[in-house]
Amino acid sequence: MTISLPWSRKDQARIEPLVEVDANLLFESTEVEVEAQVQQESEWIWRPLFILTLAGVVLALWYAGIREYVSWIDRQIGYVAVEGATRHIDKSAVEQGVWREINAPLLDIDLQQLHESLVTQPWINEASIKRSWPAALEVELTEEVPVARWGGRGLLNHEGDIFWPELKPEYASLPRLNGPAHETVRIMQQFHDLSQLFSRSGLRIIGLDLEARGAWNIELDNGIHIIAGREELMPRLRRFLDVYAAQLADRADQVVEVDIRYTNGVAVRWRETSENSADKKK
Repeated sequence: MTISLPWSRKDQARIEPLVEVDANLLFESTEVEVEAQVQQESEWIWRPLFILTLAGVVLALWYAGIREYVSWIDRQIGYVAVEGATRHIDKSAVEQGVWREINAPLLDIDLQQLHESLVTQPWINEASIKRSWPAALEVELTEEVPVARWGGRGLLNHEGDIFWPELKPEYASLPRLNGPAHETVRIMQQFHDLSQLFSRSGLRIIGLDLEARGAWNIELDNGIHIIAGREELMPRLRRFLDVYAAQLADRADQVVEVDIRYTNGVAVRWRETSENSADKKK
């Protein structure tokens, strides 16, 4: 009699048939894996090398292109153009002066040095210089506009800057201002204010001097010279205008100078007439 134990049946139920594996398939799978690994390692080695080589070629081409471009734009200057509305500036002379200053190719030229050499010329107020391609310089000039004479040789522009050109007869009619060079703006403002004051009495100021000690002297278009001093300027001038209207206007051609530095009046110096000369001889 055969006795089947429970655990014996359980073990038998777990027994599964073995699967037969072909050895050739195992070898083929191994070879595929090896080939894939070799290919992966080969790509890991050659891909960075290819990228570096390509980058080197691109950089070399870029550098060659930059050198070619720079050599094209950094050529010797072949043309200078001088522009701007001018009356007194000789543009041909300015152009020749610029040519004498050119000592380098277009990109290396010192534009600041060129600018400084131009603005030192008396009639040039401002100069703008820029590069232009192919191989040219463009110069834009702003000319000085005189508004007054300064002393006996100079001129003043609207900003109070003194410049010293060769004086021309056409500027003889400009008012003549004079004084310390650092006081030009103050003198111009004073001239403006006094001109408005005198114009109400039909008088025109053609000269205004500021002495170093601060005293003012005025020259009128009728030839009268006014010594105004430095204190209480406006009250004294108003008093002079009252005296002028009441007593001097009819004899203005006989007046040489009026000193208004007095508290209650003015001192008048008259021109010498033939009668006065005769009286002096007697």
